[in-house]
Amino acid sequence: MSLLKECAEAAARGRGADPGQIRALMEYPDGGELAREAGRVTDAVWGGGVDVEQLHNIKKNACSEDCSFCAQSALYQTGSESYQLPPAGEVVGAARRAKEQGAGSYCLVAAWRQPPPGGLEKVCEMVRRVRAEVGIDVECSLGFLSEEGARELKEAGAKRYNHNLETARSKFPEICTTHSYQDRVDTLLAARRAGLELCTGGIIGMGETRDQRAELALEIAQLVPEEVTVNMLVPVPGTPLEMQAPLEPSEALRFFAVLRMALPRSIIKVSGGRETATGDSGRALLEAGANGIITSGYLTMGGNAPERDMEMLEQMGRTPASGRA
Repeated sequence: MSLLKECAEAAARGRGADPGQIRALMEYPDGGELAREAGRVTDAVWGGGVDVEQLHNIKKNACSEDCSFCAQSALYQTGSESYQLPPAGEVVGAARRAKEQGAGSYCLVAAWRQPPPGGLEKVCEMVRRVRAEVGIDVECSLGFLSEEGARELKEAGAKRYNHNLETARSKFPEICTTHSYQDRVDTLLAARRAGLELCTGGIIGMGETRDQRAELALEIAQLVPEEVTVNMLVPVPGTPLEMQAPLEPSEALRFFAVLRMALPRSIIKVSGGRETATGDSGRALLEAGANGIITSGYLTMGGNAPERDMEMLEQMGRTPASGRA
């Protein structure tokens, strides 16, 4: 039996590829066959459901960190507007609209290194009200977090915490110097200890090698997150990566397929860059292992209207869904 068939059969039963297999699959000669097998695994484990999520950037820009891809860093002149936390009622209204538009989860995102004094309490109030008044699953992405802070979010009703690894450990020093890779891992471990589900992932197309994408897949797989979110770099003028050449669509498909073989029971979500990475709003990625999308835009850029995404899913024979396999 070939490596690919062996991995696909195991993944369809819920057992992910081991580190050696992950590295070998990243170099598998037939990327199309790899993508098709990953799609079959997704169908076997998850059926036709697609997790649909909307984001709410509740605190924008003026972040102290120097992540070289990010329009929200205070160190770069990107022309992006800034604002502070909105009233909780405004967040509740936006979450209600998201649910009406087909989203199964709603993620509150703040451009902080970590929540400032009083900030976490305000976010917890937003979470409590959204859960009580809307009933949609709430996720949070608030930068570095202590285990105590994670427990407060959990008690408020948050389901999942997002903190992306961004790239391979070996690539990370080229992407960010104001904190370490381990800082990111430690936040995820604190969230797990507090009982929150995990969402992590990264950005591909930042000049990393294929081997470094395999390294990132391995790092993610070790955490066994309930959700993996993958962005394809959209270069932002004013950031150090503004001139980065786009990733080949076949490489994006390969990465999603390998992630599916590594994590058959995780939601794998197509995030930033979905609308342009493969020229089809991410449809090919949903056929190559992904089973989630972010709709209605991202932190600093627009995206497909929810109506357009719902139409795409209907054409594919997929249905909006959330949860775990």
